[in-house]
Amino acid sequence: MRVLILGAKGTLGSQIKKVFSSNNQIFAWDSENVDITDKEALSGKINKIKPEIIINAAAYNAVDKCEENVNEFELAKKINGHALGCLADIAIKNKALLVHYSSDYIFGGHTPAVVLEAKENGGFSENFAPCPCNNYAITKLMGEQEILSRKNKKLKYYIIRLSWLFGPKPASKASKQSFFDLMIDLSKKQEEIKVVDDEVSSFTYAPDLALATQNLILSKKEFGIYHITNSGQVSWFEAAQELFGMLKSDVRIRPVSGNVFQRPAKRPSFSGLKNTKLKSLRNYKEALREYLKIK
Repeated sequence: MRVLILGAKGTLGSQIKKVFSSNNQIFAWDSENVDITDKEALSGKINKIKPEIIINAAAYNAVDKCEENVNEFELAKKINGHALGCLADIAIKNKALLVHYSSDYIFGGHTPAVVLEAKENGGFSENFAPCPCNNYAITKLMGEQEILSRKNKKLKYYIIRLSWLFGPKPASKASKQSFFDLMIDLSKKQEEIKVVDDEVSSFTYAPDLALATQNLILSKKEFGIYHITNSGQVSWFEAAQELFGMLKSDVRIRPVSGNVFQRPAKRPSFSGLKNTKLKSLRNYKEALREYLKIK
């Protein structure tokens, strides 16, 4: 199959390329290859190769910049939002399957009562009504809506929501540093690290997500929204405890409220994604052990 991967040099995109390279004709594009906010250029270039599958791993993810800077918010709207409308139209024209990745943050704006109910039920399910908590989340929801608005135009699509991505360091210098890498770097500079303990979600290991994406496509399941994360809902602090326990590090970590840090964008207190459609992925602890051996 002819598979186009957008954002191919990022943490997720690089793993998707690795998984799909076997038995497929791969077109791996990143920002230097195409500007996904340029509708005319994007359409022209993709229509030439006529892909059967378009996997969009490109995204704007500077959460705080997006919140405090109007121009950054507009850029995020173009990359995370409007570009998906263009990609959906291209997919329809080429009769291609569109795979797009969204975020748990689209559930971060719910009231405490709704959050508590979701938490008691194991997380936010695929059909739970979104309620964005910040500008970044608004743009991610925009992307979903662009795709869903074309359902009646014979669009073939999978929207995959994930949370707290980590994985092997990609080629792209623009890729965001994962939480675990940040913790390891800080442990080399500080004797004590303050870690947020009042924000809970699930980690997603990029190699596991890439393989799960392939399995979803091959399964030919019903088009729609899917939640794919590794098992185990934890706070950042609990995850740091696991990390340094595995590393047998003596660095001190102190649990603190997220309000301690000056972050322009609000974060969800709980944004665990409940998977009701697919076989659950392994626990994040097992994935983390594998990752640390890779490092």
